[in-house]
Amino acid sequence: MQVSVESLSSLERRMTVQVPAERIQEEVDRRLKSLVKRVKIDGFRPGKVPLKVVQQRYGDGVYQEVLGELMQSSYQDALNQESLIPAGPPDIEPKSVEAGQALEYVAVFEVFPDVVPADMSGVEISRPQVEITDADVDKVIESLRKQRRQWSDVARESAKGDRIVIDFIGTLDGEAFEGGSAEDANLELGEGRMIPGFEEQLEGLKAGDQKTISVTFPEDYPAEHLAGRPAEFAVTVKAVQESVLPEVNDEFAKDFGVEDGGVEKLREEVRKNMGREMEQAVKAKVKDQVMQALFDRNAVDLPKAVVKDEIDRLREQAISRFGRSAQGVPDLADELFEEEARRRVALGLVIREIIRRDEIRVDQARVTAELEAMSAGYEDPEQVMKYYRNNKQAMSGLEAMVLEQQVVERVLEQCQVKDESISFDRLMNPSQETEA
Repeated sequence: MQVSVESLSSLERRMTVQVPAERIQEEVDRRLKSLVKRVKIDGFRPGKVPLKVVQQRYGDGVYQEVLGELMQSSYQDALNQESLIPAGPPDIEPKSVEAGQALEYVAVFEVFPDVVPADMSGVEISRPQVEITDADVDKVIESLRKQRRQWSDVARESAKGDRIVIDFIGTLDGEAFEGGSAEDANLELGEGRMIPGFEEQLEGLKAGDQKTISVTFPEDYPAEHLAGRPAEFAVTVKAVQESVLPEVNDEFAKDFGVEDGGVEKLREEVRKNMGREMEQAVKAKVKDQVMQALFDRNAVDLPKAVVKDEIDRLREQAISRFGRSAQGVPDLADELFEEEARRRVALGLVIREIIRRDEIRVDQARVTAELEAMSAGYEDPEQVMKYYRNNKQAMSGLEAMVLEQQVVERVLEQCQVKDESISFDRLMNPSQETEA
């Protein structure tokens, strides 16, 4: 077999493969002789059909079958011979497929790039240092109270933080529109569930009041037929309700699974959960910085086929999240996912090379510790651990996560890591700080 390879670009290769005619004919003859023993043709006893007759009837079909199989097997043999690893399926163009002649074809494909991870010296990584205070625990307890709150009707005017029960009918240019009406809708004022300006205009109303409010749908509103358009809503207030929070006592603690120890035990469990969340958030924050630094410092040529596969994967994730027929979901074109796909592929190639170069192997002790820590946040930790241990796919995902963390730690050895004291709230809610 003759093989020649031409570089069309840094990653694209044009490989010409020629398979000798003798090899093709040998395989064709072997298969025809095998058919002699098995075919049934009128006028001949089984197993006694002359080879020439079998060749006349089945020769062309067998030849095409052999060509197809040899094209596949010789392609792989040629890759091995030239030490090439394709990054995606090839485009194959046959050049010569005539009987009695050598099989010749051209395969064009991409290969994976040679990746040399950049030196990360000088990269600064900020590592959060967090102390969970009693005030932080108090804030979580208050959040738990809100989860168990009750609503009570009041006769006063509505204010931010109240819940109102309303009927409303929305109109565009005087005509009601689909999805713009509701009855007995519960709306907590100040939550921001409705479009801007809607909730604010309902403050100061009492049960029985009616009001027509004017709003404009945002330009980026998902439903295109409403985006940027002014609308009116005729609202009838049926009730105004204020929240009644439960007392923090032993009964309250039992509602959250603390049978013994009362409020103090509840606070202890809350602090433990906060500690687990804090550790995961710190890891995530450090990992995000390391990944961004790796991406910024490593300019990698990316195989188009691999990027396309990642785009398709991201699209399928979006579809599974929103559903193909979800109202307001725009056309999921490749461009929507390309930037993130390119980032993931580049990081994947760099991380894979770091793992290979440094011979990093997943630490099973860390996998066990991670599984135990993760399971501790559930009501039945043993059941969670059993699920993972009996589910190869779930366990593989956990091992991949641990291996990636090991890579992060290896990269951190080259970086300048600076501890930064921040509050628990700022760590867990960075977006609030940005908005402020």
